[in-house]
Amino acid sequence: MSRAVCPGTFDPVHHGHLDVITRAARLFDEVVVAVGVNPSKNRLFDDDERIAMLERACADLPGVRVVGFTGLLTDLCAEQDAQAVVKGLRGPADFEYEARMAGMNSRQTGVDTVFLPTDPRWSYVASSLVKEVAGLGGDVRGLLPDVVHEALLARLAERAAQAGR
Repeated sequence: MSRAVCPGTFDPVHHGHLDVITRAARLFDEVVVAVGVNPSKNRLFDDDERIAMLERACADLPGVRVVGFTGLLTDLCAEQDAQAVVKGLRGPADFEYEARMAGMNSRQTGVDTVFLPTDPRWSYVASSLVKEVAGLGGDVRGLLPDVVHEALLARLAERAAQAGR
């Protein structure tokens, strides 16, 4: 059985992420979507929320499951008996960074990295940009699954209300 790990922070998950996960699911028998959990990081959504949103977004994808992880990605790959890491690339800058990470991961455990170019429809989408635009009142509908869009707007409204106190 071929198995790959598709890691990220997914804060929040958007259609660019889901495009890569969906395409990876066509290439591998199983795809483990690995949500980086780190209590010291300041994320808009906590670990459990990000995992739950991904589980809902990936529910209809056969062979895809979602896990949280801390520590080295290579350790998770070994634990999951994964032969590859799948990373989406939006452009040349992503490749430069990810190629270095792929080299280090390969050195650690021999796990290969498969790069999937992002569908051009999503090549400009990044979680940080989505949060920034939405936080300033911009329309990000259509960039995220509906359930994630609703959660994003609710969380931003909570934060705005807290800041107004």
